[in-house]
Amino acid sequence: MRQFNDTIREIYAATPTELRAARPGRASRFGPVGRRAQASASAGVPLRLAYRGPYATAEVFGYLARRALTGVEEVTGDPGGRTYRRSLRLPHGSGVVEVDERPGDGWLECRLHLTELRDLTTATQRIRRLFDLDADPYAVAERLGADATLAPLVAARPGLRSPGAADAHELAVRAVLGQQVSVAAGQRLGNALVAAYGTPLAESSGGLTHLFPDADGLADSPLTALGMPESRRATLRTLAAALATGAVRLDTGADRDRTEKELLALRGIGPWTAGYIRMRALGDPDVLLEGDVAVRAGASRAGAFLEDSEGWRPWRSYAMHHFWNVPKAARAALA
Repeated sequence: MRQFNDTIREIYAATPTELRAARPGRASRFGPVGRRAQASASAGVPLRLAYRGPYATAEVFGYLARRALTGVEEVTGDPGGRTYRRSLRLPHGSGVVEVDERPGDGWLECRLHLTELRDLTTATQRIRRLFDLDADPYAVAERLGADATLAPLVAARPGLRSPGAADAHELAVRAVLGQQVSVAAGQRLGNALVAAYGTPLAESSGGLTHLFPDADGLADSPLTALGMPESRRATLRTLAAALATGAVRLDTGADRDRTEKELLALRGIGPWTAGYIRMRALGDPDVLLEGDVAVRAGASRAGAFLEDSEGWRPWRSYAMHHFWNVPKAARAALA
């Protein structure tokens, strides 16, 4: 029993008694939780999200910040001390999560505000996937670092991660919004989608006001508020219907190859979209989006050739993130 209590205290930074007290309508020494949760650093159920080896927090938080959707996500603070916050649609209710950029000794500090404490495990697992906390950076570095062109990139950004998704259905919809447009343009479309079709939170928390729209609602929506061509809106509705009915499964047990084929069978879903969903929603560490303009540009600046990518398996998703992070002046620096 003592070992159990010590383990709970190490992971959650709280005793079992304090965790039981941290439910809607109750206040612990960490502040109110759930519907009355406040956006302060001391509120919510505290967690220590452990990871292995080095962790490139600056790159991960920057990646999420550039894609944050108004009302659903926000990144507060300055680089080095930022906090990522987002709303979550969960099986028994909703939640708000906060994760701090400044790492502890092998973990990220996190706080969860849940309307139902029964969602604690699910919410924790989703955030771990979003921040790619179960990766093995040593294995990734060993394989990618063996390539002469990738070695300098790996050395420059030890522990670079490949962020997953806090909600697989949401990620798939956002992938369609990001087709053939810049990150900023995809973000603007996502903002419009949330504003028009998102579910308002019972009580806003800082800049968080909505849950991302669910697939059921999007499948039957005209989506005219997005200002996109009808062909793109039809693709969104087709994908949403497939997700809502289970024709396409994006849960953790889904077969990646089968799911990718099912996605490609949907009108308007091409290799880039299916691959991006496979990488982030299904957590595939070995995806290479060969047609991605930014990937090709980063590889070129690094002096790498995508034709050599067989040697990067099974970690090509991480190679791709290294290319995305290559600065524009890198080629001159490496020459």
